[in-house]
Amino acid sequence: MKIETSDVPSAGLIEYARIPIVFEVNAVLDVGDRLESGGFILTERRVQTPYLKDYDAIAETPTEWARRFDTSKWGIMIARIDDYCVGGVTAAYNTPGLEMLEGRSDLAVIWDIRVAPARRQHGVGTSLMKAAEAWAVARGCRHLKVETQNINLAACRFYARQGFVLRAAHRGVYRECPDEVQLLWYKDLGHHSAAG
Repeated sequence: MKIETSDVPSAGLIEYARIPIVFEVNAVLDVGDRLESGGFILTERRVQTPYLKDYDAIAETPTEWARRFDTSKWGIMIARIDDYCVGGVTAAYNTPGLEMLEGRSDLAVIWDIRVAPARRQHGVGTSLMKAAEAWAVARGCRHLKVETQNINLAACRFYARQGFVLRAAHRGVYRECPDEVQLLWYKDLGHHSAAG
């Protein structure tokens, strides 16, 4: 598998945007008390009627990001197998107006990660996350942050396997989806710097 990086905007972003981000919701995580270690008690609960969730249907698609943000300090990493785009991740840092960055210069955020459905559970996401971490470290970032919701169990499990820790859970954040809980995961990238 080959990971390519490209600048925004680019022709690669159009190809990236074609990768579906839809997933099936068949269970949710109920968020309980905060643990002394800093995480939360999470309890899985099956939903009575599974349904599909498509983030691209309710938010800006990748080709629309530059209309809302200055994407000049964003990195797009694309995974290819036999020249076919099978996944992508977008990371951002030092972007005015991007609240997820908390006004910090040492924090990068995973703005988007997607893997073609036929390639999920085959290491593509892990390769993309490693590329995003290296991108963030090269820019002097000490922490990486990613947002998901309590309805996306696969993402939550993936972030936990990648070494992220759930540090915040917020209810009532999404007007269009009032029952969903925003989950904010953080990963310490160590004391790396752009020099190494």
